[in-house]
Amino acid sequence: MRASSEGPGSSMQHHEIHRIGSDDELRPALLHVPPTPEGDSGPRPIAVMLHGSGAGPEQGLNLLEPWASQSGVLVLAPASASSTWDTVLGEQGADTERIEGALDWVRARFRLDPERVVIGGFSDGASCALGLGLARADLFSRIVALSPGFVPRTVPTGAPPVFISHGTHDTVLPITRCSRIIAPRLRAAGCEVSLREFDGGHVVPADVARQATAWLLRPLERSARRARGQSGHADSRETAL
Repeated sequence: MRASSEGPGSSMQHHEIHRIGSDDELRPALLHVPPTPEGDSGPRPIAVMLHGSGAGPEQGLNLLEPWASQSGVLVLAPASASSTWDTVLGEQGADTERIEGALDWVRARFRLDPERVVIGGFSDGASCALGLGLARADLFSRIVALSPGFVPRTVPTGAPPVFISHGTHDTVLPITRCSRIIAPRLRAAGCEVSLREFDGGHVVPADVARQATAWLLRPLERSARRARGQSGHADSRETAL
């Protein structure tokens, strides 16, 4: 993988934007590196944020702004190879490899906080994040699902904490058929779930982005630490939640 970067001369003053991918890649992953908060020399939190169907990595990069920048959270925004993520289509192939490859690139260059390596997304990206976060609980410590549609079939490797937000007037992915079903099923599987319902549609309100950023920065509870790497199932068969 190669990377190019934009420094202070870019639209984000004093922030770095890296483009991660091969030279012929039309949709590279984007990495936003904000300044380190004053007095903080520890490992960096990172949120891998996945865009919705038909969108691009720029959407993922901005889902938690401006609070991610203000808190020093690195945001990695991969791009799906097609209009949506292969995990949403029932596969784990090229997109999964691109996501994990981009994260490997970041891990080789930045010291990351293992308790704050988060995967999240919006709409189809949120559904993909739920599937990958459960399948790779050894890699991702938490999941942020903003207006998810469902949990893809997967083999869970743990029960990470999950933040879910959903608008009560969402007509694209109605909350009654989506998050109000997803949340109790995740709790039954052993996940600690924070469900934030808001008066709105298929969007990410500023206050939800603020709450999600604060949630991903909080210390992990002991129960959540124990749940990482533990599956709530006795075998490794695919599970639909």
